[in-house]
Amino acid sequence: MDEAPFFQVNAPQMGAACRISSPASQTGPRPRAGNMPAARSSARLAHYCPPGAPAMQDQDYERLVRRLEIEAQSAPRAFQAKVMLLSGFAYLILFAMLGVLAALVVAGFHFARESHSTWITFKLALLGVAVAGLLFGVLRAFLARLPEPEGREIGAAEAPRLFELIERIRRKLDGPPIHRVVVDPSFNAAIAQVPRFGLFGGHRNHLILGLPYLHAMTTKEMAATLAHEYGHLAGAHGKTGAWIYRQRITFGTLMDKLQRESDGDLLSGLLLAALVRFAPYFNAYTFVLSRQDEYDADAISARLAGAEAAATGLCRGALLGDWIAETFWSRLYAQAGERTAPAFMPYTAMPAAFAAGYPDWATAERLAEARRVRSGLHDTHPSLQDRLSAIDQPARVPPPVGKSAAETLLGPLAQQLAREFDTQWWQTEQAEWQAHHRQCLENRAMIARLQGAPHDALNAFDLHELGRALAREGRGEEARTVLTRLLARPDGPFPQAELLLGRLLLVEDDHGGLEHLHRAAAADARLVDECAQRGYDFLCRTRDADEASEWADTLVARHGV
Repeated sequence: MDEAPFFQVNAPQMGAACRISSPASQTGPRPRAGNMPAARSSARLAHYCPPGAPAMQDQDYERLVRRLEIEAQSAPRAFQAKVMLLSGFAYLILFAMLGVLAALVVAGFHFARESHSTWITFKLALLGVAVAGLLFGVLRAFLARLPEPEGREIGAAEAPRLFELIERIRRKLDGPPIHRVVVDPSFNAAIAQVPRFGLFGGHRNHLILGLPYLHAMTTKEMAATLAHEYGHLAGAHGKTGAWIYRQRITFGTLMDKLQRESDGDLLSGLLLAALVRFAPYFNAYTFVLSRQDEYDADAISARLAGAEAAATGLCRGALLGDWIAETFWSRLYAQAGERTAPAFMPYTAMPAAFAAGYPDWATAERLAEARRVRSGLHDTHPSLQDRLSAIDQPARVPPPVGKSAAETLLGPLAQQLAREFDTQWWQTEQAEWQAHHRQCLENRAMIARLQGAPHDALNAFDLHELGRALAREGRGEEARTVLTRLLARPDGPFPQAELLLGRLLLVEDDHGGLEHLHRAAAADARLVDECAQRGYDFLCRTRDADEASEWADTLVARHGV
């Protein structure tokens, strides 16, 4: 699992946490029912930077990360020691600062008592409360227990072949035991080391296996994944990640508190400025360490399970993970427009869907596209091509799966788990699914009632409702025509129509949609945040983050309240 850094610099970056993901491709949030695409998830739009604090720009941060990657590859042990020293030094400085502040407060109270000054005593009491709040927040973050990973816990009696394979890998690596194995509905696999006693450790090792991932992989590929995960344990990556994760929580708690209190408060402002200067370096060093851990775990996977199986699993995970996110869930949720319940339940249908969709997702073109993706600053996992190069393997289209890892390692339990996850999924989605189905029926009724009339005969409200109904039904071209006619009327402005037309144009990669977002924000300040976010997401996708940030900042400055 990749966690956001405790402070977001101008470049969005991710770092390792106590849960370390597998080579599986992350499918991301599954699509919602409906045809109008939501704004793509992306980096945070706004980045806090207190007055006078120099921000590290995107290019500077990327150069720092690339330099540290070279350093980590040339001397991995020395780099890990350097990161841990940096982490320990950060704690030392933090508590030294807080200790000095506490000592000053105590000394101040002693002075106030000797001087018999009520005013000085009152001011020092306020300072003491502020310092005590900071200490309490830091200690609470230190001692907080991290939650155990969620999922359906399974035992050796339910899946003996899976546990036999885990034990064989453990013996080969002479690794620590797995205390708990859970299966969840994700297309992923991960190791989590969760300290039972907060700062004082007592780690329990959790193996999280996604049922869709088990259905996708061959047994050899799954063995490579398990070896990768156990490689994290054998290298103590999880404990290092847990330490770093807790440090993120600590600094995040402190920074949130300082941001709330820094206005007009010199003490809070000084501490906040120090954290802001430290943050990008902490993020960069821990990010690179986490990425190096992934390469190390891949090397262990290739050595234990075979480089070919490891490479094929990486390629299959990348290709099928994208197909699940882009096609499988979209096709499932598209049924909500026609049916009150899906024709098939997702997790039971996945094995057949993966096989039937093989000609669609397992293509040389898709593989070439996946190989072109570069290792970025958003995910500690390297790119597919970089991971293949590191284990000296070519990219290859994975062959069809004869018997999946789920069938071999879980046996009848796989079908039982699929039914359980289907039940949970439908309990969560049923109300929204059926609400969307009713909305689709209303949209079609609205279109049937209004579309036959000449546009000039419709009032502004009806034109807007018609355009929105057409958009919801995926009839974007017709919706754009109706909305353009509405916006040409002299009795405007119509900010919601501007926003909707802007969204429809951006879906078609038409930069003209940005102007409509500007008009919507200008006409209604309540839409500024949404317009800024949608424009930012679009420009991140089609241009780059720098241009996206500049555009969004301009919109907020011009139209924000």
